[in-house]
Amino acid sequence: MPIAIIAITRNGARLGTQLRDGLGNAELHVLQKFAGQAGKGAIPFAGELKELVARLWREHDGLAFIMAAGIVVRLIAPHLVGKDVDPAVVVMDDAGKFAISLLSGHLGGANELACRCAFVTGAREVITTATDANDLPSFDMLAKAEGWAIDDLCRVKTLNALLLEGEEIAVVDPADRVRPYFHGKGRLSFHDTFVQALQGGAKGFVFVTNRRLPPQAQSEKLLVLRPKNLVLGIGCNSGTTAEEIEEVVMGQLKRLFLSVKSVACIGSAVAKREEAGLIAFAEKFGLPLRFFESAELNGVTVPSPPSAHALEAIGATGVAEPAAVLASNGGSLILKKIKSGNLTLAIAETA
Repeated sequence: MPIAIIAITRNGARLGTQLRDGLGNAELHVLQKFAGQAGKGAIPFAGELKELVARLWREHDGLAFIMAAGIVVRLIAPHLVGKDVDPAVVVMDDAGKFAISLLSGHLGGANELACRCAFVTGAREVITTATDANDLPSFDMLAKAEGWAIDDLCRVKTLNALLLEGEEIAVVDPADRVRPYFHGKGRLSFHDTFVQALQGGAKGFVFVTNRRLPPQAQSEKLLVLRPKNLVLGIGCNSGTTAEEIEEVVMGQLKRLFLSVKSVACIGSAVAKREEAGLIAFAEKFGLPLRFFESAELNGVTVPSPPSAHALEAIGATGVAEPAAVLASNGGSLILKKIKSGNLTLAIAETA
């Protein structure tokens, strides 16, 4: 992650140089009058510190402040949005005694950054998140490690609290990734179905699924984690709008009771790499695009008959189905090609 180090004292500038060199992926910003203590490569600033922080906040995944924690709290307060989007914030004293994980300890990576800062400088890391302090895994860190999305981030706090209190938490996880991550820690029970989990006496529930759950299955003590195991295969006519693509995709996902948060990427033909509507749709949902040559598409066996239109337009016998299979690295089609208006859509699920 790109990291910015900010120092405002003479000792801080020296410590910041050590930190920058040790982290390897950081830039050092120092108060101009102490730039000489920071050595070559430091970026001096003379203006308002709050203006510097406002700019760095938008550009970096992690910020390491070498100054008093109270100053940092006041500087970052206007920029706070949420633990899923705020950068990691670590505070060090200018004597180099402590590296404090201040903000976004789990999802933002501040706990990890604090440990790295401590290792480089010989400081002592200070981690105050309750699960870490009690040597327990946490559900948000599990999601981060697996690359899963979290349906309702507010419920992470509830489930982590139940974990700390030693209450039973019922887990449904078809891929069995939760069990090895927790490695026997916490009072977790594992179930094959949602119904079995809900009928037990557990105080909390964690479901790992790409399925949309019915309202009657919802609970304030249910945390839904979304594995990124769905891939959209999309073919479209030139000029197809992002709005039309979204309407068709969301409609089919809803029909199949699938969550868009479990979509990992979109596959399409190379001929569509400049298609504005497709690009805009992908950007809106933060989905990477993978494009395949016609020869690659033609090398995939799919259930639908060849498309005369696609063959004439780009030399491919089809786009949606083979692109979904290729982009999912050989996954299985759970939605065969459907045609709606200006586009075709298929959905594959990875193993």
